[in-house]
Amino acid sequence: MERGRRVALGMSGGVDSAVSAALLARADYEVVGVTCAFQRDDKSSRAVRDAAATCARLGLEHVARDCTAPFEQQVIEPFVRAYAEGLTPSPCVGCNAHAKMPALLQAADDLGCASVATGHYARIARLDSGRFAVLCALDARKDQSYMLSLLSQEQLARLVLPLGAVTKAEVRVMAADLGLEVADKPESQDVCFIDGDYRPFLQKRGFVDVPGPIVDRAGQVLGEHAGLSGYTVGQRKGIGVSGPEPYYVVGKRYADHALVVGTADEARIGGVVVDGMNWQAVTTLDRPGDAMVKLRYRSTPAACIMEPMEDGRVRVRLRSPQPTTAPGQFAVFYLGATVLGGGIIEEVLA
Repeated sequence: MERGRRVALGMSGGVDSAVSAALLARADYEVVGVTCAFQRDDKSSRAVRDAAATCARLGLEHVARDCTAPFEQQVIEPFVRAYAEGLTPSPCVGCNAHAKMPALLQAADDLGCASVATGHYARIARLDSGRFAVLCALDARKDQSYMLSLLSQEQLARLVLPLGAVTKAEVRVMAADLGLEVADKPESQDVCFIDGDYRPFLQKRGFVDVPGPIVDRAGQVLGEHAGLSGYTVGQRKGIGVSGPEPYYVVGKRYADHALVVGTADEARIGGVVVDGMNWQAVTTLDRPGDAMVKLRYRSTPAACIMEPMEDGRVRVRLRSPQPTTAPGQFAVFYLGATVLGGGIIEEVLA
């Protein structure tokens, strides 16, 4: 934590950013707490109040900024558009790179801060090549390196992550010792702009779900569904059809609105094609290489071979079949604890 002594810390009103503020101040940073309001709702107002109270308790400056317009453009609109295109988006990954970090960096520039910081559980390293890369947190159970895989070199060069070597349990204890009101505040949900079921949210945004058939891999009709947005590739429960062995969702065909299901064996894949790659630890992929890949945020890393394609995409050959994932999710590649890069899964390969 040595890149700049005045730092703009993104504060969501939760315990992680609160303890990050305390750790930065303890390390002799001049901390400015910055709460970027991405929605005009009670949740955002509460986040501003909680962050301001934490800063007051720690004797730190706090500012709040209205960031609803870029959040709408960079996060919500792509989220709705992805569902309309038959994808299953992971909005938090793109939000960090395209909404949260730009807003925080702009605030830092306005406030005269050389660095920015967040409460993510991950680490930043400058490699021998001179490039910056995200590293896994020491607490594997809370590791959020996957969520930072789209950050650019310019963003990483200014980013400080105080919680990379701290466990969540330690964070709770520190918050209690400091007398912070957020010490026992529950974890925030993954998709901050949706409460519960996302389908009503999509409907309010003009998304129209169309009923259709539920079919197996051979094309046999097994039943009917009320709309493809209600299902996720890899889902096992709540499909609405049964057979000799459990069915899993293995695909969604928006051309004819068919929900494709299969057995456990049919719900395993041999690879994926990844587009929109953002490379961190390396500048590009110019030859096939071994790595570990996470095909979802919560998935276990799997051994793979990365193969560059002529158009910049990456074909991923899995060393052993893995549970299927959905186009629209992110594939993030690792070499040891280091993030090589990440991109959007475009196609699933058998």
